[in-house]
Amino acid sequence: MSESERQVGIASIKLSDDEIDAAVAVMRSGALRQGKECESFENEFAAKVGARHAVCNSSGTAALHLAYMTFLEPGDEVLVPSFTFIATATSVVAAGGKPIFCDVDPKSFLLDLKDAESRITEKTRAISPVHLYGNACNIEAVQALAKKHDLKIVWDSAQAHGATWREADVGSFGDFVCYSFYPSKNMFVGEGGMVCTDDPAMDEQLRLLRAHGDTGRYMHTRFGLNYRMTDVEAAIGRKQLSRLDQMISVRRRNAGILNEKMADIAGITIPAANDSVSHAWHQYCVLVDKERYGLDRDQLIEALSARGVSSGVHYPRGLHQQPVFIDRYGEQSLPVTESHGRSVLALPVHHGMSEQDALYVADAVRSCAA
Repeated sequence: MSESERQVGIASIKLSDDEIDAAVAVMRSGALRQGKECESFENEFAAKVGARHAVCNSSGTAALHLAYMTFLEPGDEVLVPSFTFIATATSVVAAGGKPIFCDVDPKSFLLDLKDAESRITEKTRAISPVHLYGNACNIEAVQALAKKHDLKIVWDSAQAHGATWREADVGSFGDFVCYSFYPSKNMFVGEGGMVCTDDPAMDEQLRLLRAHGDTGRYMHTRFGLNYRMTDVEAAIGRKQLSRLDQMISVRRRNAGILNEKMADIAGITIPAANDSVSHAWHQYCVLVDKERYGLDRDQLIEALSARGVSSGVHYPRGLHQQPVFIDRYGEQSLPVTESHGRSVLALPVHHGMSEQDALYVADAVRSCAA
């Protein structure tokens, strides 16, 4: 294929042959609902991330909602970053709480803890830091803030499979660590989620809540929901988990190439990560400065598309700018979030890319500069 014909997509979601075979085997067995495959997936996932317990469920949103249902009371407030996917906040609302939108650090895109602390009130019950794009938060700083103000921590790790802090997997830190297995994620099952916790009492509650609070046939001790995962999805997840390290390794290689080749492009700010973090690179997001680069973010998207490079915007606006939340809570100004929404651009970094693909993406960004 010539360079002019090269196409580099933004994601790689093709199932491997062994993942297809595993799913087919479950379908042929007739045991489709949550069962032995889900149990094995939970045990293997918990062992992989270093958690005592892992509870599979139907989506990353369900994972967050289940975590909040274990402790949140109506009117409780939860500190959340505004620069993230909407499920980080809607899960709080679904559990009866109120998300308190906070700004993010301009370099890391992660929750600004100083801004978050300034918004703590007597109603604040929890904090939900997001390991955005696979970039781990400063775990120790978050834990210190939570301890100081007696807050629960609900880590949103929907994009952080394989990320570590000081060589420890982000899934090993409590109180709750919530994952998504949506097709765009580093590992996926179709639709699915997982909650990790070290608290056996919370593990029990999570299992009750994902299945209508059912403690026996037609015996319900808590209000719950049907948030179960199927064994078909779990079978795919087990296979994906077995090759997660290899997939993350390729993403890290690709991100390293992009960092090296684009570091000196005027007007393009490459991602930053703490030295204690091993980034999982769910997304590779840059900031585009029109004054220095010559094109704005949207113009660069069009120019890259003409060169066969797909790109995306994660996220064009903060949650505090979403109509559904403006209607509920009124208008708010979060300058960093709003600025990033205008300039952030996700470039391909996924494990389906070759080294040549990564080099091509970097060269394409350089060649588009006006």
